[in-house]
Amino acid sequence: MDFADWAALVSAATAAGWVDAVVGGGGLIILPTLLLVAPTLAPQTVLGTNKLAAFCGTSAAAATFARRVPMNWRVLVPGALVAAIASAAGSAAVGLIERRFFIPIVMVVLAAVALVVTLRPSIGVTLATHPPTRRKTVLVVLLAAGLIGCYDGLIGPGTGTFLIIAFATLLGTEFVRAAAMAKVINCGSNLGSLVLLAATGHVLWALGLVMAIANIAGAVVGSRMALARGAGFVRAVLLIVVAAMVIRLGWQQFG
Repeated sequence: MDFADWAALVSAATAAGWVDAVVGGGGLIILPTLLLVAPTLAPQTVLGTNKLAAFCGTSAAAATFARRVPMNWRVLVPGALVAAIASAAGSAAVGLIERRFFIPIVMVVLAAVALVVTLRPSIGVTLATHPPTRRKTVLVVLLAAGLIGCYDGLIGPGTGTFLIIAFATLLGTEFVRAAAMAKVINCGSNLGSLVLLAATGHVLWALGLVMAIANIAGAVVGSRMALARGAGFVRAVLLIVVAAMVIRLGWQQFG
């Protein structure tokens, strides 16, 4: 790779870190860039290298959020563990499943998410009138971690977005807090997939670490902006990213 290729990857990793920290979906930036710059890489290697950068960036965002947002670690840590196991299982099953069937489903789900958030502007902007019980919180976090974590290992893009929407709609959590919770769970899913792909030799460590540094920088800036500007900012970015994901996946599927 020449200097222009490295510059493209670093720029993409930085932008992906920012987007991931705010609403998720950074994979739609970094994965196509990797495929464009290094078209001869195996898909598993592209995913593994991306997971190294994503795990580092998500960890940095989680740490930044944790300094300002109260975290229920007794629920989130087990949730992250479930996400790690589910994501590893999803990555292991990549070769066994026709992933092309998932893309139309994901597009429909994303379009529904955008519609719900648009028609119900109170979602994620105001806290629920009646806070959820501990049992409901545990159930929602663990189910979301398992299902969305498996999706992260299988497909990936939009994992953070789905987690934020799940926590905002099912628990009545404000978007900034939902984003903070999502980062912890996403750390687990990224780590689970990374460990499995690394064990099978599908990580380019030098490239991944350079991208990780850029991803961390973007993640720190993004999480600080989300904390400073609040739920309205996160909601606006969420709608933009969801629309971009639908367009990008549609082009990939039907273009």
